[in-house]
Amino acid sequence: MKALLVNGSPRANGCTFTALTELKKTLEQEGVEVEFVQIGNKDIRGCIACRKCAELGKCVFDDIVNEVAPKFAECDAFVVGSPVYYGSPNGTAVSFLDRLFFSTKSIDKRMKVGASVVSCRRGGNTATFDMLNKYFTISNMPIVSSQYWNMVYGNTPEEVLQDAEGLQTMRTLGRNMAFLMKSIALGKEKYGLPEKEQPITTNFHHPIEK
Repeated sequence: MKALLVNGSPRANGCTFTALTELKKTLEQEGVEVEFVQIGNKDIRGCIACRKCAELGKCVFDDIVNEVAPKFAECDAFVVGSPVYYGSPNGTAVSFLDRLFFSTKSIDKRMKVGASVVSCRRGGNTATFDMLNKYFTISNMPIVSSQYWNMVYGNTPEEVLQDAEGLQTMRTLGRNMAFLMKSIALGKEKYGLPEKEQPITTNFHHPIEK
């Protein structure tokens, strides 16, 4: 079992990292191989909807998004962490996720488990959490739950370490994630993946009047 943890915070060792580290330790205790990727301090531009990825098999902007894509293909679980900026994820994390998910349509994401982890000083956690989870719900990826929403509070890593409930939430998330990954692996072995229909896209428009 492999889990890919992505830190979307520009602070490589900040509050989000502290939460993800607690998750990482628990996953490793459960026998899961964990790879940690720091992307929040990278220069990552947003998607421009050029759709070149459909031709190239990768994003037209050849940066860390394309470096992470093969890791995404191989992992059984994908976790993204982000701080809260004005009630939403920070811009670099959003740009990374937009381009990663859009440019990897050839990667079968069905039954890869997903989870988001958020940190903030005081507010905006739930809005950020909801936004990040939408990348999974559009990709056939089961979301792993915990005993509370996956969030920690604190303005510094030291303050996050004092958030006993938040850290426990990370540990519970790790144990639930390991269980779900292993359960899905057994299910795939016995039943295979769910049937995949040919995608249907419905676009409504008004007929042009002559």
